[in-house]
Amino acid sequence: MSDNEQHQHHEIRIDMPADSAFASARDAVEKDGVERLPPGSGEMVDGTLSGFDYLRILYKRRWLCLAVFVLTLGSVVMYTFTATPIYEARTQILIETENPNVVSFQEVVDQNKTTLDYYQTQYRILQSRAIARRSIADPFLATNAQLSGGGRQMFDLQSLFNSVVAYVNGKMTGEAYSKSTAVDETPLERRRVDAFLGALSIVPVRNSRLVDIVYSSPDPKFATAAANAIAKAYIEQNLEYRFTASKEASDWLAARMAEQRSAVEASERALQQYREQYDAISLEDRQNIVVQRLEDLNGAVTKAHTERLQKQALFEQLQAARGDAAALDRFPTVLSNGFIQQLKGEIAALQRQHAEMADNLGERHPTMIKLKASLQSADAKLQAEIAKIAESVRTEYLAAAAQERSLQAALDQQKHEAQELNRRAIDYGVLQRDAATNRQIFDALLQRSKETGISGELRTSNVRVVDAAEEPPWPAYPRKRTNVTYGLLAAVLLAGMFGFVIEALDTCLKTPDDIKVQLGLPFLGLVPQLRRREFAKPSPMINHHVPGMFPEALRAIRTNVLFSFAEGSAKTLVITSTAPEEGKTMVAANLAIALAMTSQRVLLVDADMRRPKIHQLFALDQEAGLSNVLIGSAKANDAVKKTTVPKLWVLPAGRVPPNPPELLGSPRFAELMAAFRENFDWVLLDSPPVLAVTDACVLAHTSSAVLFVVGADLVTRGAAKTALEQLDAAGARYIGAVMNRAEIRRHPHYYSRYYRTKYTTSYAVSPGSQPSSAR
Repeated sequence: MSDNEQHQHHEIRIDMPADSAFASARDAVEKDGVERLPPGSGEMVDGTLSGFDYLRILYKRRWLCLAVFVLTLGSVVMYTFTATPIYEARTQILIETENPNVVSFQEVVDQNKTTLDYYQTQYRILQSRAIARRSIADPFLATNAQLSGGGRQMFDLQSLFNSVVAYVNGKMTGEAYSKSTAVDETPLERRRVDAFLGALSIVPVRNSRLVDIVYSSPDPKFATAAANAIAKAYIEQNLEYRFTASKEASDWLAARMAEQRSAVEASERALQQYREQYDAISLEDRQNIVVQRLEDLNGAVTKAHTERLQKQALFEQLQAARGDAAALDRFPTVLSNGFIQQLKGEIAALQRQHAEMADNLGERHPTMIKLKASLQSADAKLQAEIAKIAESVRTEYLAAAAQERSLQAALDQQKHEAQELNRRAIDYGVLQRDAATNRQIFDALLQRSKETGISGELRTSNVRVVDAAEEPPWPAYPRKRTNVTYGLLAAVLLAGMFGFVIEALDTCLKTPDDIKVQLGLPFLGLVPQLRRREFAKPSPMINHHVPGMFPEALRAIRTNVLFSFAEGSAKTLVITSTAPEEGKTMVAANLAIALAMTSQRVLLVDADMRRPKIHQLFALDQEAGLSNVLIGSAKANDAVKKTTVPKLWVLPAGRVPPNPPELLGSPRFAELMAAFRENFDWVLLDSPPVLAVTDACVLAHTSSAVLFVVGADLVTRGAAKTALEQLDAAGARYIGAVMNRAEIRRHPHYYSRYYRTKYTTSYAVSPGSQPSSAR
């Protein structure tokens, strides 16, 4: 160290302030720094990832993406050019909903062919083991090496996929994953059928009744023969099924007809016996006569009852007027009788004549005597006629009453006969309906038996071959051009997907946007990662021949730090990180140098008393240092050392103590910091990592602000948030965060939004020159 430097060193005198000075320093602390924003509240450029952001991610993960791309494409190409060629033969059949209309009656086998399940059933029948056994009975197929086990085994991705799908479906439906086999199949037959069905595919033609029978095989002739054999076997089995069903129906109908014939004979015999026993031949006509007679008698009784009531009323009126001449004269029958009215006239005339003569003639005069005799004779005739009328009314009343009784008796008798006839009609109707029903059933069975016999002889089917399979001229699989094309697309998609998935699973903080969005801290700058050969000391220093981009990055951070503090305030800055190896000591040392270059008095304190490194960077002795001053074994003036950088002093950590948190939280440390504020423009404290020990929280509580260092791709979001939460609990105030060790040259496109090396190459400082120390 030169004499001038030693002189400068001894000019520094640090006097411990009183309690009032310490209090004022604490007040100044409260005025500096900013509040941390809630995580996720930081701004992003667009709020979403842009296309350029996706390209940056792919570029960063380029080696992983390239490996996935090469592996995927190589696998597809290897399979495509080494797989056994597979030929596909296709037979197209038409499954109609109705049979040819040869006869108009209904068939024995009549399904609802318009429903979807009918066609699904037919597709499953085409893939059944019964059709397969019938198909491989063909001599050419039966002797082929592919089924006998001597040929090459077929393997393709489609068959593998079908097997997996079948297995999954079996698990989901609770069914065992096993192929249904016939009871009478031998192990050899079972293997042959399984091998045959393994290459069969049934492909319905969309929106039609056409079905393609597709068979795949390394042998084109075998594939053609198999497809045609399946179609033939399906049609034959369909015809046989119809014939068998018709024959079984005919046998059943014959047995039922014999039973029904006996039932018809028994019912008709019982009906005839009933007719003979109860003379029920014309029962329906007799029922009509009885009903008509009931209606006539009912009308006659009603009429007789009415007449009897009328005559009874006249008779009772006449009986009441008997002995009353005036009442008899008013009786309707008397009034309507002409003879009586004539007699009354004669009597009236005789009475007038008698009255006229009584004044001139005496009572004994012969004329008078004759008149009296005439009056008596006429009155006698009148009374006799009235008596006849009364007797006539009485006779008519009695006759009407007798007539009513007679008709009522006849009506009751007819009702009894009708009820008896109805009882016989019920029994007769039961027997008649039984006989008719048995006859109807017998006729229906007879008709159906004849129809079934005819339909069983018809050899018609609703299935026919539209296009028979022809020998394929070239393989269907593998399709080299298609496979390579799809393999290329799949390789690109998988490579990109792997890149994005790994990026999404990687929770490390990688970009300044992560600092702003995830941590809610202002971003102060980006420090690039240098190669080991680019610097000589244990860590790169901006005053020792480092690439130009490195000192420019630190100067940018220095500028942001300067603008983060108010002019004239106490500037005590704690520099810490989440975990070790993030480069917070390197940032602290270079930031101190950059601040000293502005002609401000800067003190760099190595507060990491557990793993001190500051003294190594500046080639100083570790003792005496901070721990020595705090325990009183050294004075502050002796511990603070001048560096080769003008305006920069360093306080090493000193001897490693057993209790760093207690020393940093002691009143003596607070007094020491207050004294430093009085003698220096800037006091930078290199603190241990937050999650490692509690020293950083103790320092943050007594400092103006905290500068948080984040190692790019070195710390996860969760760990960084936990560290900030601990600092928040200690009352820390932040000026922002610095992203350190960013692989700018390794991932230039990834960090191109935040830093470009060409920005600094035009202004790079030549090696060996020192930048100006202007503020």
